[in-house]
Parts: sequence; C-alpha cells; structure tokens
Amino acid sequence: MADPRTVTAALGHRTDARRHHDPSVRGFASDNYAGVHPEILAAIALANDGHQVAYGEDDYTDHLQRIVHSHFGPLAEAFPVFNGTGSNVTALQALTDRWGAVICAESAHINVDEGGAPERMGGLKLLTVPTPDGKLTPELIDRQAWGWEDEHRAMPQVVSITQNTELGTVYTVDEVRAIVEHAHSKGMKVHLDGARIANAAASLDVPMRAFTNAVGVDVVSYGGTKNGMLFGEAVIVLNPDAVSHMKHLRKLSMQLASKMRFLSVQLEALLAKDLWLRNARQANAMARRLADGVRALDGVEILYPVQANAVFARLPHEVSRRLQKRFRFYFWDEQAGDVRWMCSFDTTEDDVDAFLQALKEELARG
Repeated sequence: MADPRTVTAALGHRTDARRHHDPSVRGFASDNYAGVHPEILAAIALANDGHQVAYGEDDYTDHLQRIVHSHFGPLAEAFPVFNGTGSNVTALQALTDRWGAVICAESAHINVDEGGAPERMGGLKLLTVPTPDGKLTPELIDRQAWGWEDEHRAMPQVVSITQNTELGTVYTVDEVRAIVEHAHSKGMKVHLDGARIANAAASLDVPMRAFTNAVGVDVVSYGGTKNGMLFGEAVIVLNPDAVSHMKHLRKLSMQLASKMRFLSVQLEALLAKDLWLRNARQANAMARRLADGVRALDGVEILYPVQANAVFARLPHEVSRRLQKRFRFYFWDEQAGDVRWMCSFDTTEDDVDAFLQALKEELARG
C-alpha cells in the first residue's frame, strides 16, 4: 500500500503524518483489517479539489446513480451511508412499520454483531431461525412467518438474508428466487445484506443483478468497506414501491454524509468497471488456497463449504492460542475450538503459505 507521505508528495503537498504500524504484519482476522485499494485512494484524491454541493447534491453522487443502474437495473437508487450497520438499520426501517418484524437467520449479522441496533435504533423486532449453514429456506422462514393478525405478536413484514452468509456460504440464484417468491406470496418484502455481495457474485460467476433485482429482492445493503473502500456502504432500493421516505430515514438514522462526494466516488471507482470483481476474486481465491492447504493437515476440520473468502475450522484450542500470537484471527466459538480465517482483496499467496507453515508448526507442537 502507498505511504501517505508519498501520496501527498505526489499531490504537491507536505504532511507531517507518520506511520504508526508495521505494514509487514498480516492477518486473517477480518477483511476490515485490510487497507484501501490504491484505485480507491486515487479516486478520493481526484474528487478532492474544488467545492461541491454538500449532502448528496454533488456531481459524483449523481453519476453514481447511472453506474448503479448498470448493475441493478433502471429503477435502482443508491443512498450512500457510512457503515454496514447503518445501512442495514436504515434499510430495515424503510421496509417495516412500527409494529413490524424481520425474519432472519439466527447467525445473521443484524442479530449477532450489530449491538442490538436494528431493534434498539430501528425499533423493529428480529424473529430468528436456527440454520445449519447460515442460509434461510422457505421452510425455515415459515417457522416465524405467522401471526399477522395477532396484535400480541410483532408482525412479520420482511425476510432478511445475507449474501454471502456469515458462515461463508453462498445462496444460489435459484435459492434466492425461491425465498423472494415465498416471502412475496405471504405479503413480506425481502432485504439482502450484501456486506460481501461482491464475493458472492464472484463465487457464483454471475452479475450481482442475477440474485438481486432479477429475482425480485426489494432492497440491498451494498457493502464496499470489505471490498477495498476506505469507508462507506449504500442502501440500494431496487423496488421503489417497497419503501417510502428513504432520504428522511437516512438523515434520521444519522447516515447522511455532508461531504458525500467522498463516499460516492469510492463506490464509483469500485463499480464503474471491474474493481469490485477483481478484489472479490482475489479474496475468494486466497480462501480456497488456504482451505486446500488446511485439508492436507491432520488435526484441523473445515466446518462449512468454502464458497467465498472465509474459512471456518475447528482445531485444538491451545494450537489456536499459539497461532494467534503469530497471526491475528478470531475464535468463532471458543468453547468448541471453532475459528474463522478471513481473506481480503490484498491477501497474497505468500500470506497464505506463511500462515499454513505456522499452522503446521503449531500443530506439530501438540
């Protein structure tokens, strides 16, 4: 990654900023640990000169809409936001009434990793369903899809799926279509949490529209941060009839950026050509390389199909603890010994091979 002093020098400015970390340190904890793709940094610099109208009335946000149409159809409208939780909360608020509920997998990010924000800040109820692989099905949805006329129960109004899922699995196009058709037949809308939507599309080798607007998904939370951006996501409304007052909800949810051009230009750089896909393919390929190396080792079990950029494994607890001193990664279920290893757009073959060598050494120690 570029040194900030080099970047500013190239722009003809001086900086007194100093690097406070060792850039040679690599890890497998999260794709959020990765830096910013150089093409994204260049896009931000490109948008930086001069003045532009604030709060989304700028030329970059306007141009972004045309790019979003090319991926998600002519009815799609993008509302850039700061982060993934903000994107999900804003989207789900737009799809529900005050008495509404959202059906989701028990492992869903909105249920596990958003600090209760959908319920506390969004004012909605999550109705969760245990799943074997992080994926909902029409049959699983029906465990919670009932009681619409019961005033004692929060009304199921939305089905939220994550693509790819929090367990690294990917819904096929037909699986998403079946969920959408089932939800719509019961009068519910469908939200897709696409924090890693690019990785799913790369895994399926289909355009993102294939499992979103083409099959009837109503709203997408589009993820950019995990795919090489500095910060930022977008709520992409695919079905305008499914939501109302999105602009007001974004502001109410504290997700309206004053200098929105710097969000929009990042999304433009990601989506205008194939950067989103290149980044996702690299991350996915490194996860496959890691999984292939792990399968050759005794004492390590891969828990779920490796379909995107995550590898979930089970190994002796003490081995993981020692390995964590050499490479950062997280326990998924520490009591069971389950861990998660994430690859990002800047993970290299050398990174993976060094990690595998360290894992071999720690397994040999017992």
